[in-house]
Amino acid sequence: MNKIDPKALFRLSVLGQLVSRERLQRGELQQLIRELAQREYAIPDSRRTRLGEKTIEAWYYAWKRDGIDGLVPQTRTDRGLSKLAPEIQESILNAKRENPRRSIRQIQLLLESNGVARNVLSRSSIHRLLQAHDISRMTGSASLLEEKRSFAAEFAGSIWYGDVLHGPVVPTPNGMRKTYLVSLMDDASRLITHSAFCLGETALDIEGVLKQAVLKRGLTKKLVVDNGAAYRSATLQGICARLGIHLIYCRPYAPEGKGKLERWHRTFRDQFLTELDTAHILDLSDLNARLWAWIERLYHQTPHSGLGGLTPLARYQQDLLKVRTLGLRAAKLDDIFLHRVTRFVRKDSTVSYEGNRFEVPYELAGQTVQLVVDPHTETVVRVENKEGDPLGLATPLDALSNLQRERRKPKSVDAETAAVKRTGPNLVEIACAQYDDKREA
Repeated sequence: MNKIDPKALFRLSVLGQLVSRERLQRGELQQLIRELAQREYAIPDSRRTRLGEKTIEAWYYAWKRDGIDGLVPQTRTDRGLSKLAPEIQESILNAKRENPRRSIRQIQLLLESNGVARNVLSRSSIHRLLQAHDISRMTGSASLLEEKRSFAAEFAGSIWYGDVLHGPVVPTPNGMRKTYLVSLMDDASRLITHSAFCLGETALDIEGVLKQAVLKRGLTKKLVVDNGAAYRSATLQGICARLGIHLIYCRPYAPEGKGKLERWHRTFRDQFLTELDTAHILDLSDLNARLWAWIERLYHQTPHSGLGGLTPLARYQQDLLKVRTLGLRAAKLDDIFLHRVTRFVRKDSTVSYEGNRFEVPYELAGQTVQLVVDPHTETVVRVENKEGDPLGLATPLDALSNLQRERRKPKSVDAETAAVKRTGPNLVEIACAQYDDKREA
């Protein structure tokens, strides 16, 4: 006995009320079909749960005509055949074979630019054609599966990861503001070297978190970060270079490069954000105080399965002798995190920074210099040349005090120079003589 197609059995079960009736009254067929279309079904090989009225009606007439055999799904005779014109098909196939990396969208744009009508080509028709010819996927090295391996740094302080997570909204003097969680994690110990909520995700915010991290946990050898503009800033690169930190960028759209930090973000959401009552947050400092308490008292003190049952803090402390310390850099740490910006010194010996004016040594007027600035306080600390040699201090402009200030004057002309004998009349005397001659004439 032949096995009945399971999809045919399903369709027959849907038609149960219709096929069990010997006779239907006028209008009763459409009423029953309408009722069947309002029900939900476990449709084989589909995520849908509803059936259309026209579908049920077609199944009913197919059953009346051929019985259960009429409910067996029929294979389309045009399956796999493209309805596109042969010359368009050939152009599509040639475009893909010429450059296997071309996407469907690129092929579509290429053919449209060559005169194919815009409404003729659809993405689905191109995709079906490429699939039918088995060239829809890239071949060669681009199609090979990339090998990925789970790894861990041998010692704490070898590798840190940096990333940003969107945080809650907090009150500020300028109204409610969104926050961003900037975090740095040690690979070997899963220790959070520092984390803080900031009002932005700029390079300056990241540098502030990095500074606190190195003050608390020493220097890492490698810092792995995203490929975003904030991490690509020249100031962050310069700071890492001065600290001897190798800055490494993850490939775009490859978050698995920072998988451990991504996993911590999930723990952070589950254990901190879900328990946080934002209605009682006073300001940004209050939010950070709660964050640091949770990290130090809970997260760092909780045994971690990936650390053999050790807590992140205990694992980090095992390698304290191997962690790089600041050493002589400690005395210069503030200076290392200062920014250098290029400015032109005006004739009045002033420069501008963040809308404020600062006075520099008057000898620098007309020169281009480097301002060493504290970006957090928006003040200028000193002036350097492009080689980094100090050229003097910079002080906020006090225009009122300058009114009474004695100005330095250039040295008087040397007596011998003043006594040089004139060799003839100057230009003014010549012009006057020419004017008098003209009047007399």
